[in-house]
Amino acid sequence: MTAAPDALPPLSGLERANLAWRREEGGEEAPHSTAFDDVYFSRHDGRAETEHVFLAANDLPRRFREWRESRPFVIGETGFGTGLNMLCAWACFAAHAPPAARLHLVSTEKFPLRRDDLARALSAWPDLAERAARLVAQWPEAVAGVHRLWLADRVTLDLHLGDTVERLALLDGRVDAWFLDGFAPAKNPEMWRPELFEAMAARSRPGATLATFTCAGVVKRGLAAAGFAWRKVPGFGRKREMLTGEIIEPAADRRRERTPWFSAPAPRRARHVAVIGAGIAGASSAAALVRRGVRVTLIDREGPGSGGSGNAQGALYVKLAADTNFQSRVYLAGLLHSRRWLEVLDPARELWAPCGVLQLATHEKEQARQARFLAHHPLPEGVVRGVTAGEASRLAGTAIAHGGLEYPQAGWVRPAALCARLAATPGVELRRAEVVGMTPDEQGWSLALADGECLSADQVVVANAALANRFAPTARLPLQPVRGQVSRLALPRGGPALERVICAGGYVSPPLDGVLTFGATFAPRETDTEVREADHAANLAELAAILPAFVAALREAGAELEPGQLEGRAAVRAASPDKSPYAGPLPDAEAWQADYAGLARDATRVPDTPGRHHGGLWISAAHGSRGLASAPLCAELLASRICDEPLPLEQPLVDHLHPGRRLIRDLIRGK
Repeated sequence: MTAAPDALPPLSGLERANLAWRREEGGEEAPHSTAFDDVYFSRHDGRAETEHVFLAANDLPRRFREWRESRPFVIGETGFGTGLNMLCAWACFAAHAPPAARLHLVSTEKFPLRRDDLARALSAWPDLAERAARLVAQWPEAVAGVHRLWLADRVTLDLHLGDTVERLALLDGRVDAWFLDGFAPAKNPEMWRPELFEAMAARSRPGATLATFTCAGVVKRGLAAAGFAWRKVPGFGRKREMLTGEIIEPAADRRRERTPWFSAPAPRRARHVAVIGAGIAGASSAAALVRRGVRVTLIDREGPGSGGSGNAQGALYVKLAADTNFQSRVYLAGLLHSRRWLEVLDPARELWAPCGVLQLATHEKEQARQARFLAHHPLPEGVVRGVTAGEASRLAGTAIAHGGLEYPQAGWVRPAALCARLAATPGVELRRAEVVGMTPDEQGWSLALADGECLSADQVVVANAALANRFAPTARLPLQPVRGQVSRLALPRGGPALERVICAGGYVSPPLDGVLTFGATFAPRETDTEVREADHAANLAELAAILPAFVAALREAGAELEPGQLEGRAAVRAASPDKSPYAGPLPDAEAWQADYAGLARDATRVPDTPGRHHGGLWISAAHGSRGLASAPLCAELLASRICDEPLPLEQPLVDHLHPGRRLIRDLIRGK
């Protein structure tokens, strides 16, 4: 059954594909699905089959050669399997597309292969080895959702793991060419049903083409009913015929009938984008945009990583709700995204360490909450698992009195150094300046700087944390400043080791350059950044409560564990009322109040008026203390929307992050 527009399937791990390996005389060793009793590709020549059925029938060599759009060419696929189709499409793109063209691949998979099976299946084609290695290196855990992989500078792959029909119903993006693949209709009837073709039609651009190996009646009828014109053409090998076709007028996307205010603004020119704020939100947004060929001016009055992103060391972690909600989904997707992103950005791991995080259950209430979380979220152990006190002690390298949750994908990052690295990305112009006002102009936006200069840009991303609502168009955005202070302790030689980030009421990271960082205090509505001895005392007390044996060992080694002896840093972060980030286009608050005033009288009577926004004005803010897990994903979301490409999250989660969500909530409640 297809998911409702505002619903998501359970957050869980997925069953891995079970394979048998078979070889026919004169052919390659090929994987065979034991569940579906079908092959992933022809054992005679799987690559030639892909090139005939999907590349040639979609006319991709010519279309790639002639592609001149600023947006990427988008291929949608049903059934990723071994990835052979996607790698062949990538190779075809590299051979034929002009240097400025980009390719975006979107593929669904309900039963993802294990990493070793994936590598083995693709080893049959040595000339694809380098491309296959990029895919295998980023291969995600089998968690339902969207997983973005960076295959090359100009090639992006979004893996949508889960039921194909469900995944396409949740896709926020449109497709130029479809690879209608998957196990044969007779073997896998659950996929080849009317809802599949309806979802394809609703996610197609005008003129989108399709190709499929099968001529089954259920496929021909389903395509025709959804609006695709199909025709038979010669098939590959022993298959005499296959189907190809196109859709001239795609079906309307009806998902916005219930939430018209979240309708995406129309694409507009984005040759030059100004990003205000060079913390992790702004710097990652700048890097995401220049990767797409956009010129970026990154503006910050203090420089990269000077605010809440300015600590020498910070935890990359999440705390997920016991009962699944949209916020937890966003943060888990963000954690997994940040892990892949950091691996690609910094494979030498100079700026981060995937050491894992232990979230301890130090009291009965938290123990019950974690037990409920594990019962409700059957996720792979490579993502999160429960551990006993003994296991936690072994993992951390110090005695721990409590069990908890281990997040193997998490760890720590050098936030200030990361921001500096991102700000130095070729194509980013860093300006040390303060923006004091913004107004729309003929080009897009005019930014007034404190020194009297004006800067023009096609579009603007506001990413300056607690100051994000200081401008007239953003003034209605509810933001709360939150002061936080971390403490830093220079460790004596021979002191105790710590191998994991430990979280409970506070957190402590493994030492970096001989310094132990721990904290952090949490003071809503405070903006003072002077370091306080009282906050050092609070951080020390929390550290002793979490890790008493570790603190005792520090004292024995001669560590100066007195508040007055500690160094530290205080900064102000920003939070939203619902504690989820803001990432999306800025709504025109006055227009929304006029257009949707009727919701206060009857929230079920939704007008068909699309939401009006300040054209070309975007925001990434309110990341709070978990920005390392949310800001890079939000940066991809904004860059994808600005550049008119598929988004890296399901549509309900994109809506959850929309900066206008509070406006609608308040209108419905009559505020």
